[in-house]
Amino acid sequence: MDIVQHEFEETLKRIQSQKDVVGVIVVKNNGDIITSTLDNRSSVSHAERIMKLADNAKSCVRNLDPSNELIVLRMGTKKREVLVKPGKDFIMIVLRKQNHKSLMRSIANS
Repeated sequence: MDIVQHEFEETLKRIQSQKDVVGVIVVKNNGDIITSTLDNRSSVSHAERIMKLADNAKSCVRNLDPSNELIVLRMGTKKREVLVKPGKDFIMIVLRKQNHKSLMRSIANS
């Protein structure tokens, strides 16, 4: 196992160990799922929709400022918080239980 793969797996373990994390999906930019803690049907469904959303968010950021780029997309619903981290070769999607206090703190501190 090379160092990059080991660091990747350690990062996944650290994220998955968080008590509020419901699921983690890692998807290649071509749509192939690398790994997921969800069942296959849910993984594919979430990945397809969130990849489209991430692509739109990237375009929006570039259109507003061509010298800028999307680093993280964070959105909340009544039940879940979704964090999307686009990378060079893949997209990491983290689904968390919604913590309204945490979300409001983040908004207040920005």
